[in-house]
Amino acid sequence: MRSSRSAPDPLGPGSLGFAHRGLHGPGVPENSLAAARAALAIGAGIECDVRMARDGVPMVFHDEALNRLTGRNGCLRHLPSEAAAELPLLGTGETIPALIELLRLIDGRVPLLVEIKREPGLELLCRSVAEMLLGYDGPVAVMSFDLRVARWFAIDAPRVWRGIVVDSQLKPWWRAIFLALARPQFLAVDCKAVDQPWVATQRGRIPVYSWTVRSSLDRAKVAKFADAPIWEGDGRP
Repeated sequence: MRSSRSAPDPLGPGSLGFAHRGLHGPGVPENSLAAARAALAIGAGIECDVRMARDGVPMVFHDEALNRLTGRNGCLRHLPSEAAAELPLLGTGETIPALIELLRLIDGRVPLLVEIKREPGLELLCRSVAEMLLGYDGPVAVMSFDLRVARWFAIDAPRVWRGIVVDSQLKPWWRAIFLALARPQFLAVDCKAVDQPWVATQRGRIPVYSWTVRSSLDRAKVAKFADAPIWEGDGRP
């Protein structure tokens, strides 16, 4: 089922889509510069997660807690960015990168999806990310499970392309509210839900990406019902 939408996709990820948290695997941690370099090597777009350090600097990191990826107790938001940037990611020589480092590395060569995580100080995080992206020359967009992110960008930084992440468990009435209030320019839809009729309706007007593609079956499904996969592991195109 192909979209009849006539407007082009500003990110243009193509069939390679986006490597989820970069192209990570054994010895190459998620959301690291090494994972970004691996995705760049094959020409794939990159999806990353962003949280805020104590001093307001956006850092590329998924979890609220530090322990899974660094072995240290506590939360990223309680550390200044300089301290966070020195934390080694378990089993590797990689550390937690700041968003500005990732932007410098990619340098517009592949499209980038920045997922802004829900946490205290969300408006400050949005503002900090917007300041960086407005000075970035390359295909980039922000997205979040939190509709306040897309709504903030729609009002305060409309030049930054914005979307919402839609879980398969989201109730239809909540989904309608998200779409109405967030005014997204694209959707990132759970691949469990990407074949639902409402997705096809939305895809007629805006691009739809789908996460997280981890198998050949996921890949075939997303190729039919979405514009690009957000993939990892065995979901690699």
